[in-house]
Amino acid sequence: MVDKFIGTWRMQASENFDEYMKALGVGFATRQVGNMAKPSLTFSVEDQGVICMKSQSTFKTTEFKFKLNEECDEITADDRKTKTVVTIENGKLVQKQSWDGKETTLEREVVDGKLIAKCTMGKVVATRTYVKEA
Repeated sequence: MVDKFIGTWRMQASENFDEYMKALGVGFATRQVGNMAKPSLTFSVEDQGVICMKSQSTFKTTEFKFKLNEECDEITADDRKTKTVVTIENGKLVQKQSWDGKETTLEREVVDGKLIAKCTMGKVVATRTYVKEA
């Protein structure tokens, strides 16, 4: 199910990410760093079906381990403490984060060999595009 996501992906493009971070409530200084970062994203599968998603940039490295369809605790790159559930829906990896009565959704799918991440908070949508590293 997650095989097509496995590997390391390098960010190629980012659209509307500052507005998305504003909608999340991220402060100015953190947004500036977030907008400059060009993270790589690595997906791997560990024992007992645990999926590891690691985001690395010159500014910060975060790692999130989860099992599909199971709620877990996540500390996001901007230090939000969320209850997160990751599912597979129509071939997309869908990550729903809930905190303080708010919810955001991150949908990732592989299209034409690229990983497209659509980040939605309310009416604000950001798109980040990644290419697979050799």
